[in-house]
Amino acid sequence: MKIILTHEVSGLGTAGDVVDVKDGYTRNYLVPRGFAIRWTKGGEKDVAQIRRGRKIREIATIEQANEVKAQLEGVNVKLAVRAGDAGRLFGSVTPADVASAIKAAGGPDVDKRRVELGTPIKTLGAHQVSVRLHAEVVAKLGVEVIAA
Repeated sequence: MKIILTHEVSGLGTAGDVVDVKDGYTRNYLVPRGFAIRWTKGGEKDVAQIRRGRKIREIATIEQANEVKAQLEGVNVKLAVRAGDAGRLFGSVTPADVASAIKAAGGPDVDKRRVELGTPIKTLGAHQVSVRLHAEVVAKLGVEVIAA
């Protein structure tokens, strides 16, 4: 089935790409989560609009990505969350939580889809987080999770 991606999907493509995937993957995962729409002739107009929006949001050059990387690595990010007595969190820290904590700490505005957590953060303490700014530039930053 041909679809038009509306968001970046790992291993499949970026927003605005027209790809061919299995019907079940489209019906059960991509369309319900809003990652894709079905391809139609009228949908081709949407592709141009999606690509324009992607160009506005994305970091175009490696130099820009390196500048943002330098800003990110200079930011001290502390994230206050609810935790139990043993230091385990009630739930876990999400990429959206990390993106908002970066902004609150005075860092650049980062899209939550760019934040990559190696493993789910479920304990207090210092953790490493990756932010994929460009295809070739990844910023590593430390996030300190503290009890609220």
